[in-house]
Amino acid sequence: MEAYAQHTGKLFIISGPSGAGKGTICKRLIEDSDPDRMELSVSMTTRPPRKGEVDGVSYYFVTMEQFRENVLADGFLEHAEVYGNCYGTPKAKVIEKLEAGIDVVLEIDIQGAMNVKKAYPDGIFIFILPPSMSILRKRLTGRGTDSMEIIDMRLSKTLGELSYIEEYDYVVVNGELEEAVDRVKAIVVAEHSRVTENINELIEKYKEEI
Repeated sequence: MEAYAQHTGKLFIISGPSGAGKGTICKRLIEDSDPDRMELSVSMTTRPPRKGEVDGVSYYFVTMEQFRENVLADGFLEHAEVYGNCYGTPKAKVIEKLEAGIDVVLEIDIQGAMNVKKAYPDGIFIFILPPSMSILRKRLTGRGTDSMEIIDMRLSKTLGELSYIEEYDYVVVNGELEEAVDRVKAIVVAEHSRVTENINELIEKYKEEI
């Protein structure tokens, strides 16, 4: 990824309908980035691991009791129940990375993203869209992890989720993966090029060099 000026880390929230490809995009974004500048947030969940998922890497897999203990301790940036399972973003880890100047990418469902927006409005919110509902159905069916009943439920929910697009800063249509990844990378670079209060530090540095 192209280098960019960095003072404090930025939180990039990437979400969209199930099957839109947000996970693949996030994976590529992290792979193509400097590990000292960007990390993927690891969520906590009560759902059982899927084939190939590793505890502490894919998710922190916990019991419902452990999850509730974290809720009571205010240990989540956000938490939500999705399809009968609980998911949460450990707060301390995210804040620690941001304060160290590291960008954090949070792949999350739309319900969770709206909760993050309330808790951390400075985040950059990116909505990933499939090119069409028919392609979305094909992707969900191709996973082979859900029954047709679950797939129909996910597709129905997608129609409602589209109403949240205006709450996001950017929308990326994931038709061709490479193009979608490049667009998200461009958003990261653009966000680090914004004129903010940090620009005064740079101006003062220039003045000292004269």
